[in-house]
Amino acid sequence: MEEQLTIIVGSGPSGLATAACLSQQSIPYIILEREDCIASIWKKYSYDRLHLHLAKQFCELPHMSFPASYPTFVPKKMFIQYLDDYFSHFNISPMFQRTVESAEYNEVSKRWIVKARNASSGEVEIYSAKFLVVATGETTNPYTPEVAGLNTFPGEVLHSTQYKSGKEFKNKNVLVVGSGNSGVEIALDLANHGAKTSIIFRSPAHFLSREMVYLGLTMLKYFPVSLVDFLMVMLSKLVYGDLTKYGIGRPTEGPFYMKVKYGKYPLFDVGTYKKIKSGEIQVLPAEIIKVQGNDILFKNDKLHPFDTIIFGTGFKRSTNLWLKGDEYLLNEDGLAKPAYPNHWKGKNGLYCVGLSRRGLYGASADAQNIANDIKSIT
Repeated sequence: MEEQLTIIVGSGPSGLATAACLSQQSIPYIILEREDCIASIWKKYSYDRLHLHLAKQFCELPHMSFPASYPTFVPKKMFIQYLDDYFSHFNISPMFQRTVESAEYNEVSKRWIVKARNASSGEVEIYSAKFLVVATGETTNPYTPEVAGLNTFPGEVLHSTQYKSGKEFKNKNVLVVGSGNSGVEIALDLANHGAKTSIIFRSPAHFLSREMVYLGLTMLKYFPVSLVDFLMVMLSKLVYGDLTKYGIGRPTEGPFYMKVKYGKYPLFDVGTYKKIKSGEIQVLPAEIIKVQGNDILFKNDKLHPFDTIIFGTGFKRSTNLWLKGDEYLLNEDGLAKPAYPNHWKGKNGLYCVGLSRRGLYGASADAQNIANDIKSIT
């Protein structure tokens, strides 16, 4: 058994931020990472045209700003370069290909006992630590819903994590299932590359431009959420008009309220609305009844043929499968249970970072809080 002071699980942006903050306080740690690289969701499982949806000042990690030359909305390649530079600058050395199988607090030794399988050797390694930081991220395991008859579909079925670019789908009939930011941006990319693109909006959505979101985030420093939401909805109606004629409802609750309460982001429009308005992207009824070969039957009893289905249906977290004995910090879906701003600290030296649905900005604040708290105890 290897004894440590702190174990961080995960080396995405949240884990890297925590490692940097611990280093700044001279607190020793190790990182256990199931993949063979840092930030795998960015490096291996994201599409080419992805940009940070928020302005760069809301997305930088602690103790290291983005280079001044970076654009306001940082593209994927530049963000990966920033993460690699961050990794090097703070001399972070994760233990790669370690999948945590269990983590349990021992009441006798007052330490966390963590068992991780080494993918290279196949052996289970055992670690002990006073502090355990869950930094596995909101985007952990791709989720694809069960759809009747999907096994009869002869075409390609992808999750958004497998999609790279629309260029290979030119002139193909492609259905995007899921209307979060990944879904609407993939639909835009497909349409730009000449695919015959359809998308399912499973629930009402707020369309906001990047400029609106930036304005809203700035206003939230000075005004209550209810007022900012009222103004954002009014602006959205002015810019986008009545979205119901395209098959898209507008939620009754405001965009920033929904972000805080449910973790549901507004849709950052970077061109998808224009394609929907022109008919280049078709919005279909929100429920698939069944798949019949190439044809898909929708709840309005209409059949539509497709060559490819792309599921932009998000992620599930697996923390509940390996974290034992925690009934306070994380819910069954692996997200923080306590209300903000007390969401990052559990009991018996357990912490979580980046699991409060507040994006990179929230993860940075969590990492700094955790490092300060550990420093005050040790």
